[in-house]
Amino acid sequence: MSDMQDPMVAHIEANPAYQALKRKRNGFGWTLTILMLIVYYGFIGLIAFDKEFLAQPIGSGVTTLGIPIAFGVIVFTIAITGLYVRRANSEYDRLTAKILEDAAR
Repeated sequence: MSDMQDPMVAHIEANPAYQALKRKRNGFGWTLTILMLIVYYGFIGLIAFDKEFLAQPIGSGVTTLGIPIAFGVIVFTIAITGLYVRRANSEYDRLTAKILEDAAR
């Protein structure tokens, strides 16, 4: 028996809480994806079109402005991943458990 014919699956898919969870999760995922694309491609755009800006030295050393900006891209990636995991482990898992509990009745 495939999952599509399973009455439990049909019951879950018909649940308004499940539909709300899907909308929330997908909306949040797309928001984070768009933010990541802006940050990453913004950095790549700077590399391609404004090398002089990134090549500016910081202080009297050899480190350029591009290094902390690149580090910022990495930190941003880790931060939004942590944000998604935190929301998934709290809000999304709680809603999923409630949906499964309702479906088991």
